[in-house]
Order: sequence, then C-alpha cells, then structure tokens
Amino acid sequence: MRKIQKLYKGRRSKVGAGVKLIRVFSFYDAERLDPFLLLDYFDSKNPDEYKRGLPWHPHRGMETITYLIHGRIDHGDSLGNNGIIEPLSCQWMTAGRGVLHQEMPQKTPWILGCQLWLNLPKSRKLTNPVYREITEKDLAIYEDDQVHIKVISGVFRHTKGPICKKNKELTYFDVTVFPGKTFSWKIEKSKQCFILRIDGELSIAGEIFKTRGALLTMEEEIRIETQRGGRFFLIAAEPLKEPVAWQGSIVMNTQKEVEEAYHDLEEGTFTR
Repeated sequence: MRKIQKLYKGRRSKVGAGVKLIRVFSFYDAERLDPFLLLDYFDSKNPDEYKRGLPWHPHRGMETITYLIHGRIDHGDSLGNNGIIEPLSCQWMTAGRGVLHQEMPQKTPWILGCQLWLNLPKSRKLTNPVYREITEKDLAIYEDDQVHIKVISGVFRHTKGPICKKNKELTYFDVTVFPGKTFSWKIEKSKQCFILRIDGELSIAGEIFKTRGALLTMEEEIRIETQRGGRFFLIAAEPLKEPVAWQGSIVMNTQKEVEEAYHDLEEGTFTR
C-alpha cells in the first residue's frame, strides 16, 4: 500500500491582480515533487477574492493545467485563442518556447478548482506552444459500485483520457468514492504521485484526512477508503531528474536560459 510521505496543507496567497487562493506547493518543493512545480487551489464564494484575475503574463518551459469544478474563467493568449473554461472542463497549455496569456474569472456564485504547473523536459522546453481545451463531454468516465472517475489524462482500467495519446507521462483523475466504498489502484513505483482532497473524509493507510491539501505518496498501491463519500484529484508522473532554473513564470534548465527569456520579453521577441 502507498504510504503518505508528507502532507502539504499549503498557505493562503495572492496572485495576479489580487486573486486569493491556497498555494499548496511551489518553488521550494520543486526538487522533492519533480516534475510538478506548483499547485494552486481556489475555493471561494466571494467574487471580490478573485474578480481581478490574472492579467497578461508570460510562460516558458512548462505547462499549465487548469481544471474547474465550479465557476468560469475567461482565457486569452498570444496564439489568438479566446475561450471560457467551464465547470468540469480543463485548459491545458503547453508554453514551450513562449506564450503570453490572461486568466480572468467571471463573477459566479462559486469558483472551485486548481491549476497545476508541470515541468517540461529539456528536449521540449522550446517546442511550439499549444493550447488545448478539454470540455466536460471530452472527459472519459469510469464507474463501478465503488467509484466514479473522470479521466482527464492517462488510463484507468482501460478507460483512456482525452490527453492519453498526446501526453503519456501524466495521469490526472477526478475521483469520487461512494459512501462506505474504496478506491484502489496500482501505479508504477517510479512515478511521483499525490492527491488533492476536494471533499469528504479520506482514510489512507489508517489515517483520516478532512482538510484540503496535497498528499505525496510512495510505494506501489494506492488504497483510499471513505465512510461518507469523498472526492479528490489524483495526479502522477515520472520525475524528469533534470536541473531546474526558475524565476517567476519562466522555468528552464539554466539561469542563462532564464535570463535569455526575460531579455526576449524586453525586446519583444518572446513569442516569435
């Protein structure tokens, strides 16, 4: 059974133009959580906490994956994409050599979701940027008498997510466990894996968790039980084991490459 190595409760933070959220992990955890860089969790019923959004900003050398349960976020980028992230939809952006974008939440009764930053390997740091919009109808669904799982990326018991063929290295599940039931799954021992609790009481390796937080787990088999039902995201990937140079929203392998990125921003050549 996979045992919990560390519980990340996160800290309240402000990002962009004043968006309040919980930063579950970030810069100082990157080495331990390779290839995951950052995880922001947002859960608010007060539009004043998020309405100012995240105006135009750059990314290079990584991917951002935003998944919503509730709320709507307007998105625009330097590739010419404009759209809305709807409930139970995912925005998957490969920044590659460089992209500018903005994320502006709409005033809705409740916004609930998270954004994950995933590092790119050296071989793909300067790939062409790509924007993918995964809607609710695109998600693959697995259900039995124990669980209901929305597969965003990867494979669960022959149920393949929409990103499966394009990005084999990431597993991303939205898991609901029914009352009195159990989620169990074997994952490659080499993979980095964590869960983000969304709702309910989760029992893992004999410990009960009620608070929000990402749980980094180890070993080979994951088994999560719940008496009253629960929901969580399960995310896993192979570590890159490469050097990380990170400043702001630029993530490269060397400090020189980071400096070159900011020089490109100043010169107006960042997205060329």
